[in-house]
Amino acid sequence: MPHRFCGRAQNTPIGDNTKGRRNRVKTVIAKRAVQRACQEPGNFMRMRIGTWNVDNWLLTDKHKNLIIGENCDVWLITELPAGWVNDRKFSDFHCHRSKGVMGRNQHWAAVLSFRPLIPLEDPHQASAAASVNGIMFCSTILPWRGSGGEHPWVGENHSARTADAITALLEKLPRSNLVWGGDWNHSLKGKEVAGSKRGRVHLLEAIKALNLQVPTTELFHRNDICFAIDHIGVPHDWTVISAKRIVALGLSDHDAYVIEVEIPDK
Repeated sequence: MPHRFCGRAQNTPIGDNTKGRRNRVKTVIAKRAVQRACQEPGNFMRMRIGTWNVDNWLLTDKHKNLIIGENCDVWLITELPAGWVNDRKFSDFHCHRSKGVMGRNQHWAAVLSFRPLIPLEDPHQASAAASVNGIMFCSTILPWRGSGGEHPWVGENHSARTADAITALLEKLPRSNLVWGGDWNHSLKGKEVAGSKRGRVHLLEAIKALNLQVPTTELFHRNDICFAIDHIGVPHDWTVISAKRIVALGLSDHDAYVIEVEIPDK
């Protein structure tokens, strides 16, 4: 049976930048190199995907430990500082960033991939997209409640601005082989803290139109104040193995989220 990995590295948790921890991160990187060498082209079986709004924080070893240690194949990053990426690479990750930048000059969104990626046109100014092994990965920020009507948002209220951004995305995103995630600024159930109830309706309609399931729906946002507002959506025919939140206190105002999926061999 085709397989994604020859062996899986153990997760490396966040912690102090001790020599032992650095060695464990190096071990993860070394194992990933072996895994990539053993991959069969064109076949994914299991994949780990993460999303994290890093809130334009300066890069530290603890940020690297989280991103590398979670052993993800792809990260959908939002609010990425330009200084995190050197020559389109972050550590061993290939990186594609949105052309658009936010008020503090951070990129709206980015896709990090251990495998080579093909940069795609931004489907919206607050999104970045890339193709990895025939799968389109799109990282997005959607309007938050206090975002106002400044560029790139269009509309007289939050619901209208959310609808406008989603309409633009639906014109560009495919209905299959798509992973869409990022900081959507909406819980998909329960009380709404960051977005609006009407904005959530537009988002849920888009998820249905794109034939996605969202394993992060049942996870919680920072301090459990509401359900998650950072999400990862994957095709309905993928099997979700796990979904978890990684508490990232002191590293960002958002926690990170990681899912593991099994992809049908087609």
